[in-house]
Amino acid sequence: MEPSGRVPSELTADPGDELLATRAREGDEEAFEALVRRHGATLLALAVRMLGDRAEAEDAVQEAFVSAWRRLPEYRGEAAFRTWMYRIVTNRCLNQLRARRPSAHLDTVPEPVAPEHEASPARAAESTAAMRALGRALAELSPEQRACWVLRELHNLSYDEIAEAVGISHQAVRGRIFRARRHLTEAMGAWR
Repeated sequence: MEPSGRVPSELTADPGDELLATRAREGDEEAFEALVRRHGATLLALAVRMLGDRAEAEDAVQEAFVSAWRRLPEYRGEAAFRTWMYRIVTNRCLNQLRARRPSAHLDTVPEPVAPEHEASPARAAESTAAMRALGRALAELSPEQRACWVLRELHNLSYDEIAEAVGISHQAVRGRIFRARRHLTEAMGAWR
């Protein structure tokens, strides 16, 4: 507490990722827990979209956070903590996808339920069929193309952030996203 009786602003303000990562690197478990709470849901959504299986995705994200905790001394802040975690989760998912070739179908990813006033049986059936077709088309992509496409289209990462997360060049990201989009456009042509 400051002499004026006020609580210092750094204790009341929401600390940023970099401050939390620094504290966690110094052994502060609560700071790391705050990072897990802050990024866990987004990273789980990424893993579910990449792997198509929630249980596998939960395991991948949990293992990624355990790995991150162990590797915190290596984290120097060259990339944002969020980007660093995207890279760890993406690599874990890519390894799982490569190990289980052929690719799993993503039609097991639950789709959002439409409000009843907007849903009709015909529209629901069409939507389900389209989601299955998209799941099959995504499963046909290479794991690397799928990772780049998911990070760009579903998580809105920049090309530079994707390059950092996947560990490839900016140009390679652009090429993989281009090929993924071209494949998905062709595969989903009947649904346009």
